[in-house]
Amino acid sequence: MTISHEADISAIEQEVAERARPFQLLRDQIHEVVVGQEELLDGMIMGLLCNGHVLIEGVPGLAKTTAVSTLAQCISTGFQRIQFTPDLLPADIVGTLVYRPSDGEFTIKKGPIFSNLVLADEINRAPAKVQSAMLEAMQERQVTIGEETFRLAEPFLVMATQNPIEQEGTYPLPEAQVDRFMLKLKVDYPTPEEERLILERMARTGGTPTARAVTTPESIMQARETVDRIHVDDRIKEYVVELVVSTREPSRHGVPIEGLVDFGASPRATIALTLAARANAFLAGRGYVLPQDVKDVAHTVLRHRVILSYEAEAEELNSDDVIDRLLDHVPVP
Repeated sequence: MTISHEADISAIEQEVAERARPFQLLRDQIHEVVVGQEELLDGMIMGLLCNGHVLIEGVPGLAKTTAVSTLAQCISTGFQRIQFTPDLLPADIVGTLVYRPSDGEFTIKKGPIFSNLVLADEINRAPAKVQSAMLEAMQERQVTIGEETFRLAEPFLVMATQNPIEQEGTYPLPEAQVDRFMLKLKVDYPTPEEERLILERMARTGGTPTARAVTTPESIMQARETVDRIHVDDRIKEYVVELVVSTREPSRHGVPIEGLVDFGASPRATIALTLAARANAFLAGRGYVLPQDVKDVAHTVLRHRVILSYEAEAEELNSDDVIDRLLDHVPVP
């Protein structure tokens, strides 16, 4: 590493130390309400830092909705919750044209998607036509109503929850939409110690704990600028590319997943993996990315982009098992 590089990284690290402080406060404040769930909290904060949408999967009662609504409370910004149901219509999300008999004109009534942080609760309970209404907003960050197109405010982030166990009354998300989510977080049951703390904190008929605002949209936008400047060495870039390409061509490094993957990750995964690794370094207070940063975020970035074959299902393997094999076999720089 050259002296100029070292000086640049040192300057970035000073900036990181200053701009990461609100996000440490953010994590602490969310913990005032949500017990444990470190991967969930870190994933949501990474979504904010990377301008990427987040899909949260877990059985009912694990504080998925509570975590997202608490995150919104901790940021002085707009928040909308959309409860997805089988009878939901696209107009219920993006808005519609409303006829005014008084002057014979149509006016635009904007839907709840016009906010900063949007919670799409139980997103897999709505049919495909509703899911498709989300695509333009999530990818282009704009919404078309009638003949007019409206830009969505920044920051704009969709955090969606889904229940993995119920099949009746649910609709699998289209692959095109799943790929729009930068991260997929899996929420597990708390430990016995955490569950005891949940009991102490929540088992009351009165009010439950609340969080206070500790950061602003301006701080988020500034932090994103810093994340973009975090140094990624060429060897780390090669490592990211090799991980993603190996989901499509496992023979490159002898990864034992031949026949287990129908479709590997797209180049969008390469971009997301690099951004998430930068955000991980940012939250760790570093101005450069380590191979461990890539490993730390690989599961959340890749698990929903690796489509398994029937053979993998027959062997009772899931996408996380496949990613473990990738990380074990692709050479680390």
